[in-house]
Amino acid sequence: MPRQRVRDVLTVTAQPLLLLAAVAVFVPTVWLGWEPGMATFLFQFAVLGILLVLEFVIPYNPSWRPDRREWGYYAVYYVLTAVGGALGQNLVLLGVGALADPDPVLPLWGEIPLALLLGSLASYGVHRAGHTYAWLWRLHGVHHVPDKVNVGNNSVNHVADVVISQGFVQLALALVGFSERAVFAVGLFVVAQGYFVHANIRVRLGPLNHVLAGPEQHRLHHSTDLAEAGHYGSDLSLWDRLFGTFTWRPGREPAAVGLADPRTFPATGSILTTLVHPWRRSAG
Repeated sequence: MPRQRVRDVLTVTAQPLLLLAAVAVFVPTVWLGWEPGMATFLFQFAVLGILLVLEFVIPYNPSWRPDRREWGYYAVYYVLTAVGGALGQNLVLLGVGALADPDPVLPLWGEIPLALLLGSLASYGVHRAGHTYAWLWRLHGVHHVPDKVNVGNNSVNHVADVVISQGFVQLALALVGFSERAVFAVGLFVVAQGYFVHANIRVRLGPLNHVLAGPEQHRLHHSTDLAEAGHYGSDLSLWDRLFGTFTWRPGREPAAVGLADPRTFPATGSILTTLVHPWRRSAG
């Protein structure tokens, strides 16, 4: 098959293949008794590896590729994001007592879609709040500082923002009492989607854009033009459709990404300054 033909196929199959990979991890983990935390950790690295390859094979914007210095920054933020996510989940465990219901009311096939919808709605809500309320934007705005969108800077976040967002989503699932297996399935989906929407790859999702989030939408979310920067869902796009924040149409692309006013936040490479910035009086 000619190289261009392979690239064309990848533009429409990248997302379905990632979702199939999530299923391929979920099934043996549940039925063979693998440790879910380790399976999720390894799956995350596999997704990263796949998307990094795709960023070279079918790049959306070659100038958005990170340089060596940026990779150094991203690695530090990756660790901070991992710490923040763990803190958010552990706070829920301490506050609620347990994430999983030992006797779920619904069968697994019924739990998973409901857990996915609820978790996605909670994620949409806390993400939109991060763009709406000034005191939350001081945290979440860190993620919007880079003037490019790629799989590496998906982890450019303020650690407190991750604690809040992860804790809120996990709390919603915990209070309902979904089983550990359902939460694990949703977690794999969120990992795949979270990195996929940030990937600097050329994709054509077509009608799937109206159900699932993707890079075409998420690049608009990072647009400097706030009129088109909706798309708060990073896994499902259903809530953007329902609440009027869906701005994508075929062929629509942002003119530029990043902050409308870059002076309101420290540069991504100023990590220590970024961490204390939200609590400074001059924070924008």
